[in-house]
Amino acid sequence: MLVLSRKTNEALVIQDGEIRIVVLSVQGDQVKLGIDAPRHIAVMREEIFLATHENQRAAESLSPDDLSSFTPPAEPPPSPRLKPKSR
Repeated sequence: MLVLSRKTNEALVIQDGEIRIVVLSVQGDQVKLGIDAPRHIAVMREEIFLATHENQRAAESLSPDDLSSFTPPAEPPPSPRLKPKSR
């Protein structure tokens, strides 16, 4: 792991400048970062990344037989029709 010190408004660049990370502010133990990256590069919080991959692994481990036990969701009840207010 590379450890760097940066002050507010200082940046670091990755991949020949294709990705730029700027320290926007530091308040106590919270650091706000700005990340400028091309749209084809996914940028997400680590906990979201891990949950997404865990869900994907779980889905890939299911067999067609496992899916047969699921029933389609019930149709939602029709919306009640609102009666016009009488005056």
